[in-house]
Amino acid sequence: METVYLDHNATTPLDPRVRDAMLPWLGERFGNPSSVHRLGRVAREAVEQARCHVAHLLGAAPADIVFTASGTEANNAVVLGTLRRSSTGGTARIVLSALEHPSLRIAAEALGGTDLEVVRIPPGADGRVVAEAMVASLTEDTRVACLMLANNELGTIQPVAEIAPACRERGIPLLVDAVQAVGKIPVDVEALGADYLVLGAHKFYGPLGAAALWIRPGAAFEPLLLGGGQERGRRASTENVAALVGLGEAARIASEELPRRARHLRTLRDHFEEGLARIPDSVIHCRNTPRLPQTSHVAFLGVEGESLLLRLDHAGYAVSTGSACSSGKVEPSATLLAMGISPAEALASIRVSFGPQNTLEQVDGFLDVLAREVAHLRQAVGYGE
Repeated sequence: METVYLDHNATTPLDPRVRDAMLPWLGERFGNPSSVHRLGRVAREAVEQARCHVAHLLGAAPADIVFTASGTEANNAVVLGTLRRSSTGGTARIVLSALEHPSLRIAAEALGGTDLEVVRIPPGADGRVVAEAMVASLTEDTRVACLMLANNELGTIQPVAEIAPACRERGIPLLVDAVQAVGKIPVDVEALGADYLVLGAHKFYGPLGAAALWIRPGAAFEPLLLGGGQERGRRASTENVAALVGLGEAARIASEELPRRARHLRTLRDHFEEGLARIPDSVIHCRNTPRLPQTSHVAFLGVEGESLLLRLDHAGYAVSTGSACSSGKVEPSATLLAMGISPAEALASIRVSFGPQNTLEQVDGFLDVLAREVAHLRQAVGYGE
């Protein structure tokens, strides 16, 4: 049985065109981009072409793009470097939304202590951080502010452009994790006003192991990886040419196909959410909030999300939950709890995220199976009796 993949926010399948662009660099083409001989120069040209494609997708200059191995690495590099530069005594502050990816949230927790205050701004009930609340938390001790562009669980788009001017006025660097947004909605670094922006290839049909960090000209940056002078001294390590070629090709395709792709994804998502009317006590989270076009987050009251996920997987549909398993105990999503959603409703939730290859027929088939499995699980626990 072939699985219908509905978990594109976790990772996306490699576009065949991206694979074709990468294949020569996994075989007959090779060379260290730092070498001065012909093979090295050809590899360097491939890396720089990829940099141009990524820059074009963001409305940026190629020189301001730093390639990394992951969004986690890029996020860590900015936060750790910023705090190292500002460790001049006294208490420092890092301000971030409670929606942030673990690569920021857990990094901040690990650094927090007597000399660093970590301030977390919760989202409202609509899944968006209130811009005024985040701005109010910016003090003269704030070393960096972090706000993702789009939440990976809910798909809600955050008010980055509303917060950026306040950060700029106070001289506070703003880091935007745009990993979930790039390739799905238009992203323009100048319009956002951030100082650092992060993206990852595997979220928009590129390969795993390739990501990029955009650094605003003039913004301070201290490398996380030290050694050689690659990436203009901003990230030591011999470049993974094949992966970066894939990232560049994925960016090129996204630049050309973004409007058409977004229309298709929004059609699938809206059709799915309209079809949920047939399943009683289903709650669509953040339906009226600006969201990514492919994301739907739904709670089925009286159902355990993990159990539903397993039954859907057995039936040939791949979705996800936002819950986490620790020491054998399933914990509700921290994001949903921060919004004020009850633990019971949070644990009853699943995330469905569509991709370009999905069809309306697949959505209809999924709705049929979903209705059947929800009814089965509710009957098993006596829900509604």
